[in-house]
Amino acid sequence: MTYLHMVSFRNESRMIRLNYIGSKYSLLDFLLNTIEGVTNIKEGTNLVFADLFAGTGVVGSAFKKKGYKVIANDIQYYSYVVNKHNIENNYKMDNSIVDYLNSLEGTEGFIFINYCAGSGSGRNYFTDYNGKKCDAIRNELEKLHIDKKISESQYYYYLASLINSMDKLANTASVYGAFLKHIKKSAQKELILELLPIIEGNPAGKVYNENINNLISEIAGDILYLDPPYNARQYCANYHVLETISRYDNPIVKGKTGLRNYDSQKSLYCSKRTVAQTFEDLISQANFKYVFVSYNNEGLMSLNTIKEIMCKYGDYQIFTKEYRRFKADKHENRIHKASSTLEYLHCITR
Repeated sequence: MTYLHMVSFRNESRMIRLNYIGSKYSLLDFLLNTIEGVTNIKEGTNLVFADLFAGTGVVGSAFKKKGYKVIANDIQYYSYVVNKHNIENNYKMDNSIVDYLNSLEGTEGFIFINYCAGSGSGRNYFTDYNGKKCDAIRNELEKLHIDKKISESQYYYYLASLINSMDKLANTASVYGAFLKHIKKSAQKELILELLPIIEGNPAGKVYNENINNLISEIAGDILYLDPPYNARQYCANYHVLETISRYDNPIVKGKTGLRNYDSQKSLYCSKRTVAQTFEDLISQANFKYVFVSYNNEGLMSLNTIKEIMCKYGDYQIFTKEYRRFKADKHENRIHKASSTLEYLHCITR
């Protein structure tokens, strides 16, 4: 099952908006209310909340606002960048160079050459103007960072903002597994770097870009929230263009969509053969009083499999919420007849 929502929340009239499969934005009230009900904790002062399949950081950011120290992790680098900003940036920063960055002339860099039709690449992810503009801003950010003219915090502030701004202009139906033949209306707008909001005045969090099963033994806290992949679709293939903008590492790209090599980022949670064993390894090592796991009724692991595993390691509860399906493409529409699915929130208390 694939569902995708536009992640969006306001701060001083600015917005975070990122298309993302499995976003928990629409389920956020359900998650917050259920977690609060189980833990009986309303504010997180001096407590640690971990969001280890962080994605766009919607859940971790919500708990940061509640006063928790947040630990976030994701194996995707673009997610790491976004969460470095959301979780680790706590105070207003100098944003004086945004006008300078927006004034840069476009350059024919990696994004234009590989993901814009005007380069002859045959790929149509962005307009030529936006691809060139992205290259100019990305190159300049790297130079400013290397030359120590901006701090690490500013670097992730601007880079996360660039990822967000470019995603708004992507010429795709949803994810980056394919591009549209003709430039759609929203992708025709010219790139303007819009800075993301900052969640101010909270304890300093920590963000990782690691394999979760390796990281779990090195951290501890009060509440652990897990939102693993549900199906066989690898996130790295669906968001490879954002990964390349984030890393800007000039990878070898192949095929119709310009896919980068992602062998090192393939998730064992996306394989029916390996998911249950990998999941149990994770739960068995988790050093948290409360462990919450989001999953749905169409995932690779069955309800009973998850229940049997989690019952070994604490007192188990389950909560459900009906959820409207997002039909990402015509093929998906043909396969799935139901208009909604069930979201499960599994919980153990140690």
